[in-house]
Parts: sequence; structure tokens; C-alpha cells
Amino acid sequence: MPEFDDVDRQLLRMLREDGRRTFSEMAPEVGLSVAAVKRRVDRLKDSGVIKGFTVQIDHTKLGWGIEAFVELSYTGTTPVGEIVRTAYAVPEVQAVFTIVGDPDALVNVRVRDIEHLQQVIDALRRVGQVTGTKTLMVLGSWTRND
Repeated sequence: MPEFDDVDRQLLRMLREDGRRTFSEMAPEVGLSVAAVKRRVDRLKDSGVIKGFTVQIDHTKLGWGIEAFVELSYTGTTPVGEIVRTAYAVPEVQAVFTIVGDPDALVNVRVRDIEHLQQVIDALRRVGQVTGTKTLMVLGSWTRND
């Protein structure tokens, strides 16, 4: 595994803040040449530290302003793969986290309104071997970018 230093961490922070930032914009901030920054970013990509570049979407502007987490509990013999398939079958699901303990999974969903949220919860309850749900609505969020 390659060594990572403070410059690598600075580059990662800058790219998390703006994945379209150019090497020439980053170079003066980290005190390296443009070529050296490119080599470091390429190394971070090649080593798998950087898995890709994405866009951040304001879901409220698209009419999907409600975010929630749904805890899902399953029968004791349900394989983890089925838990993921259950959630994947519902298009409003943004992410699935299989976890140890009770519940078995935490599912992140995006919906238009409360009625839509109820439909998504009902859909999750109908798929697979779900024995129970608990829903937590998101009031606000913060993500670490360093």
C-alpha cells in the first residue's frame, strides 16, 4: 500500500469540495507543479483511493425534498444479498447499509412528499422477508469534506 502524506490529503479535500477543480488551480495551494499534482492524483486513482468523480445534486430543486432513513428488520435466515436486493428493487432507495444487530439494514431514501414516503415504506415492507421497519426523517445534514 502506498504512503499518503499531507499533500495527498489536501488534494483529496480539494477534489471532494470540487471534483472539477483543475490541476493548475490546485498546484499553487499545495506548493507543487501542475505535473506533480497530476502524478499524485493519478497515483490516488490508480491505487483505488479515488474511485471516481461525481456530481452533487440539490434534490429539493428536482422536487424530491424529503430524505429519510428506514431501518429494516428481516427474518433471521435472510442472506445479506437478499437484503440488498430488497432495497435495490425500490427506485427511491439511494443507499443500503447492512449492519450488525437490530435492525439488519439502514436504507436511505429520497421522496417527493409524505404520501410518497408511505408508498416507499409499503414497497419495502412487501419485498423479501421484512419483519419490521422504523423510519427516521432527515431534518438537515452535514458532510465532512476534509
